[in-house]
Amino acid sequence: MLRTMKVSVVICTYAMERYDVFSECVDSVLEQTYDPLEVVIVVDGNETVFERVIDDYGDLDGVECYCNDENQGISYSRTRGAELATGDVVAFIDDDAVAEPDWIDELARVYDETDAIAVGGHAKPDWVTDKPDFFPEEFYWLVGCDERGMGKHMEELRNTYGSNISFRRNVFLNVGGYDENTGRKGDRHIQAHEAPVCIRMNNKYGKGVIYNTDAVVNHKLFDYRGEFRWLVFRSFWQGYSKRIMDLLLPEAAGDKNDYLKQLMLEFVPSRVRELIRNPSSPKAKQLVTIFIFTAAVGFGYLYGLIQSDDKLVGAAT
Repeated sequence: MLRTMKVSVVICTYAMERYDVFSECVDSVLEQTYDPLEVVIVVDGNETVFERVIDDYGDLDGVECYCNDENQGISYSRTRGAELATGDVVAFIDDDAVAEPDWIDELARVYDETDAIAVGGHAKPDWVTDKPDFFPEEFYWLVGCDERGMGKHMEELRNTYGSNISFRRNVFLNVGGYDENTGRKGDRHIQAHEAPVCIRMNNKYGKGVIYNTDAVVNHKLFDYRGEFRWLVFRSFWQGYSKRIMDLLLPEAAGDKNDYLKQLMLEFVPSRVRELIRNPSSPKAKQLVTIFIFTAAVGFGYLYGLIQSDDKLVGAAT
């Protein structure tokens, strides 16, 4: 369907060992049913990967390729991509996700039909290996996918996840883009980089992100993302990141607290009732895992609390 609003999709990558997955992502974006569409590829300081990107995509119409001078992290790279983009809307997808053919059509439809300034979609888990039976859907946010209780179709949320989110480009840049103090960079594990930009957007414009569950990307989950120890480690760093978020943006404090209440007062009791009615090993494992992951998040937050504020902010920079 031809529309008048141009959409730019920003895809950031950095590692040669995941190039095949990245190229699958790019190809899924190039195969979108939406027009007019621009693709902006940002390579984060890896000249070898950039040379391969130029070879594969540099001659294609509507594709712009850029390489950072050095590794700057996902937040810097995404903001740089938005600055290079020329679309009315800028959409983001992770380099290990594959978009459904109508992904951009569904995002753009919401902008056409409403006064939305940001639209996100459904980040669907795509297990490359067998899904571990202990992993509860309530904690899919640990792997960048929509968790149980994420929100209802067309509901306005604070934010959706980085593998499936879009903004009116002028709004995104007016609030400063992604905060470089958050997001992945090398070995740094600070997470939750969507929240700060969405909070600043809400403060300035009074609006959140419209959640269109019909706009789907399939987020690949490899073996390591199903490893129990890795997930506990991830939970800890999510708690630590939450403490940093509370320092950088105190107004962000209530969102995950509300989810914790829903988890403990709604989801856990419903799982207990289900386990009593229909006992099974996977259900029992998932119930135990909920408490372990929650405790790991809490320990991460506590670890942040006992450090000085200057040290915490320094860890993010």
